[in-house]
Amino acid sequence: MKFELLVALRYLRSPNKPAVLRLITALSIFGIAAGVATLVVALAMNSGFRQALQDRLLGATAHISLSSASGGIRDYRGVMEKTKAATGVRAASPAIYQTVLLSSGGKARGIVLKGVEPALEQESNEVLTRDVAGQSASTALESRFRPDPDGIPAILVGRTLAQELQLKAGDYVTLTSPQGRLTPFGMIPRTARFHLTGIFNSGFYDTDANWGFVTLASAQQLAGSGDVAGVIEFRISRLDDAPAIAEKIRAAAGEGYSVLTWMDQNRSLFRALRLEKLVTAIFVGLITFVAGLNILVVLAMTVSDRARDIAVLMSMGARREQIRNIFLWEGITVGVLGTIAGLAVGYAFAAFADAQQLIRLDPEIYAVPYVPFQSNLLDAFWIAAATLAISALATFAPARAAAGLLPVDVLRYE
Repeated sequence: MKFELLVALRYLRSPNKPAVLRLITALSIFGIAAGVATLVVALAMNSGFRQALQDRLLGATAHISLSSASGGIRDYRGVMEKTKAATGVRAASPAIYQTVLLSSGGKARGIVLKGVEPALEQESNEVLTRDVAGQSASTALESRFRPDPDGIPAILVGRTLAQELQLKAGDYVTLTSPQGRLTPFGMIPRTARFHLTGIFNSGFYDTDANWGFVTLASAQQLAGSGDVAGVIEFRISRLDDAPAIAEKIRAAAGEGYSVLTWMDQNRSLFRALRLEKLVTAIFVGLITFVAGLNILVVLAMTVSDRARDIAVLMSMGARREQIRNIFLWEGITVGVLGTIAGLAVGYAFAAFADAQQLIRLDPEIYAVPYVPFQSNLLDAFWIAAATLAISALATFAPARAAAGLLPVDVLRYE
């Protein structure tokens, strides 16, 4: 062990130093640990929210959507064949969206109705594989959309919507579309009866409370649009490649088509989360900065308390840079101890809080039922680097003062 490090550790462990110095040293370690742990937990919470929102949003919506400037895609099967071969595309399926009124038992709610092709949706829609009522999750999606014996088409709705309207699997509901048909008596809304075959649980409040799924043919009939798809939705293997793959899809589709990626649809939300992460890191990091000032106080008091020892060491041949390094090592050791303790506590708490769903939330407000924590090991490296840098900077002034002491002045009256 180096001479400087050995002396620094002896100073830290010395039982003879003043009680106030021992207290401030302990508070310095605790302050750094508290700052590091708080920063780890805050960043894990931010990352968890971002990942949870992304997973739940993309569980029901497309990674890339292709739409036509004319308002509908008539040859959607041919367009799908041309575009789904683009590199990176995992699945493609047509869909049609419309806002309808769902009514049952004297209660009614406006919902977003999505028409899908069950055979194709099986490959891309994660939401419809999470049933909490009706058929089991292992049942093929085509079976869930099978009409009842009387030919009444099937519908799947979210758990929150089912609870609000007191619906259960097997019930019958009525859907009313504002896109009516013209009759001699004026415009009459289109209505159709549907059989509720399943209730899904996406984990995302907006989807569970406001969405319903029917077959594409049923949605087309309710809208009176004929064999037309509103959009073609694509699932891709790498989410970050969405812009590049979207351009390939648009080029393959030809003129008159536009693409929209999941990043474009949720740009403001994820930009706000990134900004929040930056602001959190800055403000919570100030805790560590304040703790670093405690290291400066500790070393300044240690230099004053150990002035005679420093003079003796210099009289015995210790060089000024060695004296300086003693206090540099002492400050860095305090920073290392606090950093290790903070990282251990922060990551342990984040893992425990996420596993136990410790902090519950109102999903109507926050879209998720509890605070998710997702720890990133890469964060540990830059947090540790920043903390040790603060600790090292706090040692320079006291270490330089210690190296500048003159032994003759200190020992003159000893």
